[in-house]
Amino acid sequence: MKGNLIILSAPSGTGKTTIVKKIMPHMERLTFSVSHTTRPPRQGEENGIDYHFTSKEQFQELINAGGFLEWAEVHGNFYGTSQEAVDQWLDQGYDVFLDIDVQGARQVNEAAPDAISIFITPPSWPEQERRLRDRGTDSDETIALRLNNAKKEMRDIDDYDFVIVNDELEQAAEMMKSVILAMRAMSRRDTTGTPLNIPDGDN
Repeated sequence: MKGNLIILSAPSGTGKTTIVKKIMPHMERLTFSVSHTTRPPRQGEENGIDYHFTSKEQFQELINAGGFLEWAEVHGNFYGTSQEAVDQWLDQGYDVFLDIDVQGARQVNEAAPDAISIFITPPSWPEQERRLRDRGTDSDETIALRLNNAKKEMRDIDDYDFVIVNDELEQAAEMMKSVILAMRAMSRRDTTGTPLNIPDGDN
């Protein structure tokens, strides 16, 4: 059975990557699409694991070749999802997480209307700002930009199939697992038809 696309969007610092990493060891046939980006790696990030770090020239070449399922410019840097890599995972029966912003989500929804979409929100704006500052990776100017962009992204929340508030990590992770299991049940029904031939009467 072919896998499912899972669009996952959230403002920076909301904890979506942490949630995904928490549930992946406990669920089979689930993978995370590694995006291409032109931004420089942060401390501890590895090429090919966290992102495929690339130059703007290489990124443009991939755009011209039609190599991206979606791509967008975010905070002055480019991010994109490889069409070939996603197709390979789906054909092997894996459900694929796409960690993309609202711009990319619109593109994927047009190209793959059967994709399921999940939006992760912070419990409050003060908490969101605290999480961004606690990362210690951004300047005050960058944090202000991310908070402003987060407010814009929240305007698209009604376009998503599911919304998860990341107030408590364990609860948020369990909610996401439940969404994925429900999605797999729907896919199985659509593929196999009615699973049981239920007889009439009490016998």
